[in-house]
Amino acid sequence: MSRIVDARGLSCPQPVIAALKEIKKPETGEIVVLVDTDTSKENVCRAAKSQGWQAKKIEPEGLGFKITLAKG
Repeated sequence: MSRIVDARGLSCPQPVIAALKEIKKPETGEIVVLVDTDTSKENVCRAAKSQGWQAKKIEPEGLGFKITLAKG
């Protein structure tokens, strides 16, 4: 089951901080991060990559984006 981080409406660096907080939890599985700006999308993907995670899928979601992150 995917864990969801809803970072819509948050300004940088808050979406990155929220995503990293979830990444650092010991639970396994995918993380879905919802953001509403291109900048947040790019920053979350970059931060996840620095922690050994990758953006498996980036999809438009309403007025923003749905980023699916996976370990490795």
